[in-house]
Amino acid sequence: MQAKINRYVYLSLLMCLAHLINAQDTARISLLFLGDIMQHETQLNAAYNSKTGKHDYTECFQFLKPYFQSVDLTIGNLELTLAGKPYTGYPQFSAPDELAVTLKQVGVDVLVTANNHSVDRRRKGLERTIRVLDSLKFMHTGTFTDTVERMNDYPLLIHKNGFKLALLNYTYGTNGIPVTRPNVVNPIDTALIRKDLVRAREQQPDAIIVFMHWGNEYESQPTKQQRQLTEFCFTHGAQLVIGAHPHVLQPMEWRKDENQLVVYSLGNFVSGQRPRYRDGGAMLQVALKKIITDTGSVTTIDTANYRLQWVYRTTDSKRSFYVLPVATFENDATNFIKDESSKLAFKTFIDDSRKLLGKYNKRITELAEIPTDTVITYSICLQEARSSEEVYSILVKADSFPHGLDSVQNAEGKTVFYTGKFMRLEKAANYLKRIETEWPQGKVVRFVNGIAVE
Repeated sequence: MQAKINRYVYLSLLMCLAHLINAQDTARISLLFLGDIMQHETQLNAAYNSKTGKHDYTECFQFLKPYFQSVDLTIGNLELTLAGKPYTGYPQFSAPDELAVTLKQVGVDVLVTANNHSVDRRRKGLERTIRVLDSLKFMHTGTFTDTVERMNDYPLLIHKNGFKLALLNYTYGTNGIPVTRPNVVNPIDTALIRKDLVRAREQQPDAIIVFMHWGNEYESQPTKQQRQLTEFCFTHGAQLVIGAHPHVLQPMEWRKDENQLVVYSLGNFVSGQRPRYRDGGAMLQVALKKIITDTGSVTTIDTANYRLQWVYRTTDSKRSFYVLPVATFENDATNFIKDESSKLAFKTFIDDSRKLLGKYNKRITELAEIPTDTVITYSICLQEARSSEEVYSILVKADSFPHGLDSVQNAEGKTVFYTGKFMRLEKAANYLKRIETEWPQGKVVRFVNGIAVE
């Protein structure tokens, strides 16, 4: 009899446990936040193609796509206008539409537009920026054509992976240029922010994110006002507060027990600024977890990390710009960064950033892993211009033909050959030794997702 009762109790417990398991579900979403997206005169010049008469930013952002594709949403601060010609850099920015087109192509999903450069080209610039972003199907917020548009579209509600996120955006000012009515640029005004946060909570989002344009330029520590505004936002319902404008990195804090996170400044994502501390920034990667039950749901910050990225400007005649994810390039920078001064600047940026964030960050550490869909291979570049028949015959004769042969036209119109791909640097280096008699100028070239990094 007792055995039957115990069995009954055991089965009942199993049924209750099964009900509890079935009564809840878990959803996740990953977010990547970018710092200041800027466009100085040097960047304009580097992106201009005199043959086509257009600007091309493909090279600049080509190494970022795997990072953007590895998350569900990428959100950045567009600190410029898309106001059309004439294109200008500092102090009143107007970037070519091609910049926004390329950002969309590499995977940026959302842009915040309230900053001190929002009205650099007054009303026409603000409104054209909105039209261009709409035409490219960016989600965006912070500036509005008029109050009706703000009333209908603010806070920005983002629906993704079963999550509803509310995004708000504010700026300390617009460089003294008045906002022309009926345009709206969200100002940092606590009465307004409180009202907006009330409205955001009424929408019952899974999380509220506030993107602030604040602080003092080139200072590595937040001001008293930044800290006060952060506490204000947290008190009134925000879970994440993301900062921009100082153009240098500032500390990050994950208050795990309170389910709150603040980044005071992500620094420059891309810009023409070259001085120390300003030539790069960090991308904040956050994962949110939502547990859904029969009675409701609870969303928490599950993980929080940063990824460093540095802006490289070449020293050749073109003076090209590239945004380099540190995780991809730190251990093999010499294959891409040519001059010693740039190699030193790259290392200095990494050391400075890790020293600052390692000392002052709370619970937010560096994510150094390369995204899993980043494919890195190695090949031998056979630089001498020979015919394909000669190359084939020499390699076959040397009994060292490696998986195939590719040829490309270089900038001078000469044919350059690449051997087949190697998955490990050591194997490529060993192969180069086998053929160095025939190709003393041959070199190992690194490929990132099929793009030669040389």
